[in-house]
Amino acid sequence: MAEKAGNNKKNSFYSLPRDSVFLKILMIIALLYLFILSITLLGAAFRLFGKEFAETIFGATSNPLVGLMIGLLSTALLQSSSTTTSIVIGLVGSGMISFENAIPMVMGANIGTTVTNSIVSLAHISHSDEYRRAFAGSSLHDFFNVCSVIVLFPLQVQFNIIGRSAHAVESLFVGFGGVQFTSPLAVITKPVANEIILMTGGNAWLAALLSLFFLFVALRYIVKLLKSLVLSRVEIFFQRYIFRTPALGFLLGICLTALVQSSSITTSLIVPLCGAGILSIEQVYPYLLGANIGTTITGFLASFVTGSHEAVSLAFAHLIFNAYGIAIFWPLKKIPISIARLFSRMVLKSKLIPIIYIIIAFFLIPGFIIFFLR
Repeated sequence: MAEKAGNNKKNSFYSLPRDSVFLKILMIIALLYLFILSITLLGAAFRLFGKEFAETIFGATSNPLVGLMIGLLSTALLQSSSTTTSIVIGLVGSGMISFENAIPMVMGANIGTTVTNSIVSLAHISHSDEYRRAFAGSSLHDFFNVCSVIVLFPLQVQFNIIGRSAHAVESLFVGFGGVQFTSPLAVITKPVANEIILMTGGNAWLAALLSLFFLFVALRYIVKLLKSLVLSRVEIFFQRYIFRTPALGFLLGICLTALVQSSSITTSLIVPLCGAGILSIEQVYPYLLGANIGTTITGFLASFVTGSHEAVSLAFAHLIFNAYGIAIFWPLKKIPISIARLFSRMVLKSKLIPIIYIIIAFFLIPGFIIFFLR
């Protein structure tokens, strides 16, 4: 009798999580639809603005350095490169920004997304050694992305190496259907987007604001739900097995970030582990590189919705930029690691240095450059 009661208790214990997981999966599907709808609506809204508005945006982003800083600052403010790249891809898909002008914005988004790691490291401010190690782990991602931009940004401006590579890769898929496989997405979202446009009375600003609201809500709660589904189930595996080899760390960075759709969350996970001295920055470096690859999946999803070859090419440009950066700075890992260590030692002189660094690097510098060079 007691055994039967115990079995019933055990069964009820396992049935509740299964119900919860099923409900969360349904919610994720609904949010994915909302995300797809937001991109479709965003493109439709921007087309309502007309030619003059398009020319204004083209003018604002024609300076590559300004475009880089716009991507950096907007991502630092939103704390989500997925949101920034989705908006930029939507703009490219609607013809508001050229493919070439958008590439520096995506590169800037890669730097801006690392602000979350630096903010997380501030939680260790009361313990000097932990603070130093945590800041080293958080700033490592910053400096890898900065090093990649320092090398690749001039080459992109001068030779369009990322743009040409992205077009070449995208063209390989055209013969196999290319972006045409996205037509089912258009079928289920365009009628709803058109109804929303009609409900707004054709007001471009209102439609654009609604699309951005849908985008933020969708990405925010997709990330939250995926985090609760995925991260809780890999925590033990994450701590015990993954950082034994660089290849495993790299693969986990790709897969976990692709599943959670937020490099900010997956890279922030390692900051407390670095602070506690459980992981060294050499161990987490491949994981951070993998996260840069995994985060590009949101851009691909957004680009497929637009049905635009240029938008899909921009998603490939995001992937290729990260791939080139990894190809250069995985063998040269001592450079970003040494810079991160140097900065972390400054924490011992003043605990305010990381705070000053966040304000200057992520907000003041890009803000001033945008203001004076736009």
